Amino acid sequence: MITTTFPEPAVMAELMAKMLWEIKAVHFSADKPYKLSSGMMSPVYIDCRKLISYPRIRSAIMDFAAATVMRNAGFEQFDVVAGGETAGIPFAAFLAERLGLPMIYVRKAPKGHGRNAQIEGHMPEGARVLVIEDLTTAGGSMFKFIDAIRAAGGVVDHGVALFYYDIFPEAGERFTNGNVTLHHIATWRNVLAVARERRLFDDKTLSEVEAFLDAPLAWSGRNGGVASLG
Repeated sequence: MITTTFPEPAVMAELMAKMLWEIKAVHFSADKPYKLSSGMMSPVYIDCRKLISYPRIRSAIMDFAAATVMRNAGFEQFDVVAGGETAGIPFAAFLAERLGLPMIYVRKAPKGHGRNAQIEGHMPEGARVLVIEDLTTAGGSMFKFIDAIRAAGGVVDHGVALFYYDIFPEAGERFTNGNVTLHHIATWRNVLAVARERRLFDDKTLSEVEAFLDAPLAWSGRNGGVASLG
């Protein structure tokens, strides 16, 4: 099934943010922050994997992803859709179906036995590959998959994240330096806007979340986490 509707980006972003709140995939907690794998402390947390369990929501979001890619990159720009192990795999399958394209998936590391494959599925030499992830924070994990595809002879000029943190300047630099255009549907700013509109939290919590989005490492440092990355 190939999508033929193209909602405005702002409409898609707002709707996705509302969907994330509806299924409790996003959380705000300023008094008891979440510790991320990087060592950062954060008042926000997201679990995009929950999307796969809600068929109506995931269908709408994959329509949004297909519309975003075709609007911004073009209609005949890709030969294959790739998902990264593990969260990107189901979304690659959904998006490949939407775009009428073959799918592959990329392991975090070669299997270590058999063919020692890192890429599963058929990717012809020189294939133009669209890489999808459920979310992107600073782009590090996506580029592990992009580098593997390029090393195997694929061409990657575009990536798509359903959700993009959009708070770390180094993320933009990484995609620019890596010659990849990143497409996305929603960000934390969209999620915060819906929380404010619906008054889901007290003013102090909302202000703390906004302070984190404005200066995440400084907020982390003030709350017992790392104040720098790397």
